[in-house]
Amino acid sequence: MPRAVTVKQGNVELKAVARRAQSLHRASMKTEKATFGAGCFWGVEETFRKLKGVVSTAAGYAGGAKENPTYEDVCTDETGHAEVVEIEFDPSELKYEELLDVFWSNHNPTTLNRQGPDVGMQYRSVIFYHSPEQKMAADASREKIDKSGRFHLSVVTQVEPAPRFWRAEDYHQRYLQKRGQAHCAI
Repeated sequence: MPRAVTVKQGNVELKAVARRAQSLHRASMKTEKATFGAGCFWGVEETFRKLKGVVSTAAGYAGGAKENPTYEDVCTDETGHAEVVEIEFDPSELKYEELLDVFWSNHNPTTLNRQGPDVGMQYRSVIFYHSPEQKMAADASREKIDKSGRFHLSVVTQVEPAPRFWRAEDYHQRYLQKRGQAHCAI
């Protein structure tokens, strides 16, 4: 148990105790991963990052053949990779099904290889599942949204096993937050 200290003498010590408690909490937390492609990863990352229960997000690439792709590689539309966001979340605070609801609400899942003005395989709608339970939830969610009548066209979102995730370059991480923006202007 840390000893009591005065604010004048213990300010630095108090911060160290708080940091240690936070890292111990995170080390004991059971987290899961979710990976979604829903167009340009900047806005997708920002949307998921703000959710209570999300521990971390990372913009990156997945689903293609090229090892360690760069943004320039993926933009050629020849790698097969999608721009994706890998989400680490605490399932005791945020259910995978809630992440799916956010996914469906924040892009158009009826446009093949396109979101707004962005066209190419890298902008496809895709759910990469990390467990059989996620696959079942994603398939059920996809079927439900497709039959809901919410969209006039059929849902084209792919549901695939999570392949290797390649983290995007640092300048893509928290891209909108760094610029004081909440969403992409399309």
